[in-house]
Amino acid sequence: MIFYFSSTGNTRWAVKRLAGITGEKTAFIPDLLAGEKTCVCELAAGEPLGFAFPVHGWRPPKIVREFIKRLHINLADGKTPVSPYTYALFTAGDDVGLTLDYLLSAMRENASFADHGITKLDSVFSLLMPETYVGLPFMDVDNDVNEKRKITESSERIKHIAEVINNRVTGVRELDESHFPWINSVVLGAFFEHFLVTDKPFHVVENRCLRCGICAASCPVDNIEWKKGVLPQWKHSGRCLACFNCYHHCPEHAVEYGRRTKNKGQYFFGRKNRKIKSQ
Repeated sequence: MIFYFSSTGNTRWAVKRLAGITGEKTAFIPDLLAGEKTCVCELAAGEPLGFAFPVHGWRPPKIVREFIKRLHINLADGKTPVSPYTYALFTAGDDVGLTLDYLLSAMRENASFADHGITKLDSVFSLLMPETYVGLPFMDVDNDVNEKRKITESSERIKHIAEVINNRVTGVRELDESHFPWINSVVLGAFFEHFLVTDKPFHVVENRCLRCGICAASCPVDNIEWKKGVLPQWKHSGRCLACFNCYHHCPEHAVEYGRRTKNKGQYFFGRKNRKIKSQ
């Protein structure tokens, strides 16, 4: 079973390709969290346990850490002779910092994991995918050349990852951590979570907004209020992940994040026209 989170589609694409080779089932984390205090997962004998998600601020997204803490593992036969083969796949536009450390910390807070001997990851990988974060002045989506190159290279790399999983190879750690992982994840990551993971700067440019509701439909945490013919409003519920899926999916580039997204590109996986500039 691969539990995954994806917003702009990079991780979803990677997971579907991976599962197509390994034969694993997949589950979308926001669907499992909806209205449930505990998320129960039943694994068949020999079934691997996988986690896949994009890196947010050099850490796992908040929703992933919440899910890990609430996940309860059951084995189909009720026995626990051997812990399941457990792995993780991180997608990122660049490096992942200490994302692995934060994931392991969340896993250690889950008593169910300890009961089944899940105290580590047997293998962990990072996958370089097109850049999606546009919330800082110096960050934008990749150009077309880099975007295509990353997808092509990742498509080949997924075959290698699937081989590792199918052969249950342990001790594999293939991560792009950067030269300064502690600074990125601990220092910059803290700034990111405290000040940038917020929906407060989101707004729509009224004369460009079609009032179509695409932004609301694309939000993975249901944080945008919309009714037909009415301008969308962000709920300020504390659920926003600053994933920018609403921004990237707007067909008229009407969604902006303060002034930080002005004249920047849009991207989500599979979009034919991925570079729309605001005016």
